[in-house]
Amino acid sequence: MQEAKELTIETLTVLKRDGRAVKFDSSKIKRAIQRAALSVEDALTDKDNQAIDDVMDAVLTEISNRFKDDVKIYEIQSIVEHELMERHQLKWAKAYINYRAQKDLKRSQATDINFTIQKLLHKDETVVNENANKDSNVFNTQRDLTAGTVARTMGLKMLPEKVANAHMKGDIHWHDLDYQPYSPMTNCCLIDFKEMLNHGFKIGNAEVEPPHSIQTATAQMSQIIANVASSQYGGCSADRVDQLLAPFALKNYQKHLVDAKEWIDGQDRQEAFAKKKTIKDIDDAMQALEYEINTLYSSQGQTPFTTLGFGLGTSWVEREIQKAILNVRIEGLGKEKRTAIFPKLVFTIKRGLNLKPGDPNYDIKELAVECATKRMYPDVLMYDKIVELTGSFKAPMGCRSFLQGWKDENGKEVNAGRMNLGVVTLNLPRIALESKGDKDKFWAILKERLGICKEALVFKVNRAKQASPENAPILYEYGAFGKRLKPEDSVDELFKNRRATVSLGYIGLYEVGTVFYGPTWEHNPEAKKFTVDVVKALYNSCKKWEDEYGYHFSVYATPAESLTNTFCQADIKKFGRIKDITDKEYYTNSFHYDVRKAPTPFEKIDFEKDYPPYSAGGFIHYCEYPNLKQNPKALEAVWDYAYDRIGYLGTNTPIDQCFKCGFKGEFKPTARGFECPKCGNHDPATCDVVKRTCGYLGNPNQRPMVHGRHVEIASRVKHMTLGNDQTDMARQ
Repeated sequence: MQEAKELTIETLTVLKRDGRAVKFDSSKIKRAIQRAALSVEDALTDKDNQAIDDVMDAVLTEISNRFKDDVKIYEIQSIVEHELMERHQLKWAKAYINYRAQKDLKRSQATDINFTIQKLLHKDETVVNENANKDSNVFNTQRDLTAGTVARTMGLKMLPEKVANAHMKGDIHWHDLDYQPYSPMTNCCLIDFKEMLNHGFKIGNAEVEPPHSIQTATAQMSQIIANVASSQYGGCSADRVDQLLAPFALKNYQKHLVDAKEWIDGQDRQEAFAKKKTIKDIDDAMQALEYEINTLYSSQGQTPFTTLGFGLGTSWVEREIQKAILNVRIEGLGKEKRTAIFPKLVFTIKRGLNLKPGDPNYDIKELAVECATKRMYPDVLMYDKIVELTGSFKAPMGCRSFLQGWKDENGKEVNAGRMNLGVVTLNLPRIALESKGDKDKFWAILKERLGICKEALVFKVNRAKQASPENAPILYEYGAFGKRLKPEDSVDELFKNRRATVSLGYIGLYEVGTVFYGPTWEHNPEAKKFTVDVVKALYNSCKKWEDEYGYHFSVYATPAESLTNTFCQADIKKFGRIKDITDKEYYTNSFHYDVRKAPTPFEKIDFEKDYPPYSAGGFIHYCEYPNLKQNPKALEAVWDYAYDRIGYLGTNTPIDQCFKCGFKGEFKPTARGFECPKCGNHDPATCDVVKRTCGYLGNPNQRPMVHGRHVEIASRVKHMTLGNDQTDMARQ
């Protein structure tokens, strides 16, 4: 009977509260009734299941008799409530009504400033630990969190209703709601340091002239970084920093050469003296930059998320800058030699420059390997693969966001001075769970969710365009975004014609594969193709939107710092604890291999390499290693193997330190953080715990992470190492 009724209403349209029109799906009604029944029964008996079928039959009959074209969601809910009470299922009816009331209350609370402020005051971990780069104990961070709570509440009211509803339900995630759309801010960028340092700029009341030494240049860089970080909400990067700073270091050299000629005889001795003094200046300048960045606080109450890209310079000055960056990081911060979290270091490997022994900069690559074994950074960019994937070479913006190759009206390639306008991320595991293993249904739901994402991303672009240059002078008027606009100009001059990018993110591809093929699907070619097709579908949608709107829509493998927890917790409430999917209490970042498994680094790279071609707007790979300090060649072998396969690779290796007992290695995960396995110490004042949060590093004992991220980090296992023969083969 139920099946027959479904056939008569299969074309019925359901009108949702947020204005969406979706295809009628009786399974959602049944699932809601089952949820209500299970909330008051220990387990559902055969009699209970028959009762649910009887209610469903009556509900479908009533709907088919009363509605021919469309039906409003609240009308369906009223019919369900009525039929439950008609059949004397009063406890089920009460539970069903309460569930609906709780969902309505949750929607109301999300836009209630008083309620959201109370969550902050009571230090709800989803609020105070959402960003591992924010210390919620300090006043300026508390002020930012308060302002962000208000902005988040107002932002939900500003969003299109279907976008706001999808975000609150956990179908999608509008990133950085505490900043945008309340303010028309941009996300992350590649700062045009070359333009600013060579032509001067203004900060506050100060007109800053071009620097005449590398020390002044790095001091100005830190001031630019602080101001840029306060004018946007994402990361900022300095691309090719060795080449950027070389001309200013040469000014030091020329000054020292003048002094040498006055006091020293012989050209060779004069030049040697000037060079030695310049190298000392470079070391001091890079050390000062590292300390300045780590002591800065932006107006958002956090250390500016800064990335330095380097490694392509070939002159002696450029080489010395590269070595100084790495040696300063190896040295560590302060008397305890702690690992610096920022700036994130990204070293470029390029064939013919530094890839193999005999290349002119191979010695610097060896230093980079040493640095990574001791401090995890630098991550590495593979020059040729980045060009292949993104269309040009450049460092990422923040931890993993990449611009695509772009040329201006004169045909000149432009990277520095460009930016991202924001990210909206899809909850892919939820779509898979809702489809119940039916691929046709999966693709149908994905299409509907992509429609919501499109509306959200277009709204992000349009909101960012409502800024004026005067809102962020450092960005728009003084060169950080490349072109210097006048106060009356439109900021869209810097966004349109694909100069800016806006990103469609995704999370949990591993869980999607698990729904359809089980938890060991990585070795199933059919499963692999299906998951690649999922990312390809996102890519194809972005290409269509790009042609429609003239902005670059990119696919972004979301870092999911807190989203790994948020989406999973929402789905535990919706679907329960499902083995290998929600029961882990976290979702897997982007396209990454299941962190609980132990492939070799080479197997992991080979598995993941097929996704970035369709996710070039943001991606990173990483491998988990045991202590590598005594075996740097093993890490170099992985880097070499990766060169022609992937574009961006990070190193995860134990570098924790206990200053009480002297232990160095890997701290043990516990419910309260990470503790020394030798003496049990977990006090951040007397230990240094560094873990890769996602695309960047974090110190979870100093700045705790959300529950799901903590569990994910604790679940990671080391990727198996190879013997010497296999390592040699991999390097070849």
